[in-house]
Amino acid sequence: MGLLVITAAAVAYGVAAGLLLPRAAYRLSVAPDAGWRDRCPEGHPIPGWLGLPRCRVGRVGGPGSAAHRYGAGPARTAALAGALCGVLGGVVGGRPEAVVFVAAAPVLLLLGLVDLAVQRLPDVLTLPLAAALALGLGGAALLPGAAGSWTGALAGGGVLAGAYLLLFLINPAGMGFGDVKLALTLGVTLGWYGWGVWAAGAFLGFLYGALYGLGLVLRGPAGRRTTFPFGPFMAAGALTGVLLGGFGA
Repeated sequence: MGLLVITAAAVAYGVAAGLLLPRAAYRLSVAPDAGWRDRCPEGHPIPGWLGLPRCRVGRVGGPGSAAHRYGAGPARTAALAGALCGVLGGVVGGRPEAVVFVAAAPVLLLLGLVDLAVQRLPDVLTLPLAAALALGLGGAALLPGAAGSWTGALAGGGVLAGAYLLLFLINPAGMGFGDVKLALTLGVTLGWYGWGVWAAGAFLGFLYGALYGLGLVLRGPAGRRTTFPFGPFMAAGALTGVLLGGFGA
């Protein structure tokens, strides 16, 4: 019964957070040298960062009243965030790290949306998320029932970020520096459950990306020249690793 309550709470949180993501995703989906968007495609000011991606012009119901949407559909982001948080809550269960993982999941989804849109992982999300996860897991490690290691999480973040940095220096055209900073976040998450989970999550991120790249190659010459964002595959690999760690714990 307790697990059902935890899962339901995680799903409810994920759905609520997912409804608020599209506006932030639209505002953050810009080129590296451009400022954050502050207007919708129709030129209307966007109020704040979180909320439904919709503008309403004129008095509601009055003459000239019109509404239009932009960006990602909130139903889709709500469903994805709800499913993601629900799975994490159900697998990790009542252990204190579950709160940290579930809380961070919508932010990772937001990073994925931005990366898919413009192949960019903004520092305003990656670096604070890494710090928040490190602090959150540090607090979880002090509570009874925690199933991971805070020192392992910190070491995992440093090692994975270092490995991605090396790959970036070897081939800067094949990997963005944003992926290096995302690796810090994901390494902290994976390192919590030990080096076996860390290795599995890191490997699966590359495997998922390689399978997608292979699909592009098989599409023909046009597919071979297509670049694609790697962040979502890194996050998917890390999610798989965390689920494996949660089951094991």
